Amino acid sequence: MRALTWQGKRNVTVETVPDPEILQPTDAIIRVTSTAICGSDLHLYEVFGPFIDAGDILGHEPMGVVVEVGADVTTLKPGDRVVIPFNISCGHCFMCRRGLQSQCETTQVTEYGSGAALFGYTKLYGQVPGGQAEYLRVPLADYNHVRVGDDLPDDRYLFLSDILPTAWQGVDYAQVPEGGTLAVMGLGPVGQFAARVGVHRGYRVLAVDPQPERRAMAERHGVDTFDLTDDVVAELRDLTEGRGVDGVVDAVGLEAHGNPGIGFVQNAIGMLPDPAARKIMETAGMDRLAAVYASIDAVRRGGTVSLSGVYAGDADILPMKTLFDKQISLRMGQCNVKRWTDDLLPLVEDPADPLGVMDLVTHHAPLADAPALYDTFQKKEDGCIKVVLRPEEG
Repeated sequence: MRALTWQGKRNVTVETVPDPEILQPTDAIIRVTSTAICGSDLHLYEVFGPFIDAGDILGHEPMGVVVEVGADVTTLKPGDRVVIPFNISCGHCFMCRRGLQSQCETTQVTEYGSGAALFGYTKLYGQVPGGQAEYLRVPLADYNHVRVGDDLPDDRYLFLSDILPTAWQGVDYAQVPEGGTLAVMGLGPVGQFAARVGVHRGYRVLAVDPQPERRAMAERHGVDTFDLTDDVVAELRDLTEGRGVDGVVDAVGLEAHGNPGIGFVQNAIGMLPDPAARKIMETAGMDRLAAVYASIDAVRRGGTVSLSGVYAGDADILPMKTLFDKQISLRMGQCNVKRWTDDLLPLVEDPADPLGVMDLVTHHAPLADAPALYDTFQKKEDGCIKVVLRPEEG
């Protein structure tokens, strides 16, 4: 089959690789019909090389059609149309029963002290072959799927794999009171959905992003938007009687702009031999925290900052005095995808499309175009907000 593979920093290529096979009786194989490029894929493209091997298959936002199931799979059959959650979980362990599928005790990557295994990610999360490919092996397939109907287009359902439940969880964690005000930092794909979820819940949503096309997209869905300027936090406070917003979703993560020093560190780590780089990345402060600091400044006293963007440093400096003095709550973590499926499936199937899932993708392309589109997406060129690849095309 053809698959998008990691070959080095800012170097991904489409290669012919062996087709996946049933390795356990609980596995299934799907033929991938749509698979997206996620903002966190850019962390692999740019930062996490020490934890990836050349040839690893990327991608964790796939959907498709079941073509084969293992002997112990009872809830799927060939021909079923499914979305595959990005985290791999069992559904029955202590964590899964509590809606913490991203911490699944069956698939935790204990070698690195990490949570549940993920598709198409690093050694930190199991190094499981990903879904930017023509076919995908799905472990623990009875639980790791969302079965969907046959009538609606893929774009209606695809984002149930990651970014839509990630946004939903991020807003839920922000603990905004009824009729309150939510700020969203960053209007990439997760930020777009977080802002729309806030509007759907009846909040006043104020969103910040430096890219005018991203602000324009959010404005189509009832969001008030602001450019990323030195005065933006003051603007948000002015709009909330000087107090600050009730809750903030930071949808930016470790590659946020605003700290050239950390950017230099990230680049320098990438040039070290892998063992040395891994050791530093496991213990150092390596995140650009501009979005976190802005979120802490913008939230009111007693409010909540919800981190949906991925952070990776273990020695990042946080303003503990300010957090304590303002009584700020922090919520964060990988999304527990299956926890939110029942809430979201009716919304994506609603003919009114209340979360605007059909107004997000800016680029549809065959898998062969993936390398060029990684570059376009990272550089925010050509109005690129969300890329969906169709492996069956070309």
